[in-house]
Amino acid sequence: MKKDISRRDFLKYLGAGAAGTALFEGAGATPVLAGENSPDFEAGPFKLKKTKETSSGCSYCGCGCSTIVYSEGDKVVFIEGDPDSPINEGTLCPKGSALTDVYTIVDKKKGRILNPGRLTQVQYRAPGSSQWEIKDWDWAFSEIAKRVKKTRDEHFEEKDEKGVTVNRCKAICQMGSANINNEEDYLVNKLMRGSLGVIDLDHCARL
Repeated sequence: MKKDISRRDFLKYLGAGAAGTALFEGAGATPVLAGENSPDFEAGPFKLKKTKETSSGCSYCGCGCSTIVYSEGDKVVFIEGDPDSPINEGTLCPKGSALTDVYTIVDKKKGRILNPGRLTQVQYRAPGSSQWEIKDWDWAFSEIAKRVKKTRDEHFEEKDEKGVTVNRCKAICQMGSANINNEEDYLVNKLMRGSLGVIDLDHCARL
């Protein structure tokens, strides 16, 4: 005789069956072979055991996810979300999970090599030139400071066309970073707004 089963009973039986199957599989599971001549499974060494752990942050959007970077010597070998972070709680989105590719990439032999597209030196191309020149960091910082001051001095407006005091510079734009904290962001904004009069401020957070 066919017996009607309510939706509640169906879910109850389904859950009990799934739990029983899991217990049965766990009790009688067949070990995975490590090789053709190995009768039992032998776990290999933990690959990240000898690596150095460094707490860091994701360099993409402005969510502020924390990461743990694993490195061997000067090579980054793995990155995972930081489970102690109250923001991402150990998870990472597809972009964050691919952070290792910024430093190294997987070659055709399935090994990690340095990313040839990652810039490690200052490259400068003079106006009108088609060639890049390698410059040192001291030159770059000094040159950036001189050009920012020159642009600000040439384009600074104390008053607009109606005589209203504006104290602004519309020739410079500031792009924010998801890698800096609130205190650093405060200093950047004080420099841009208070010292330089920059009014065009944007951010790289694009969720």
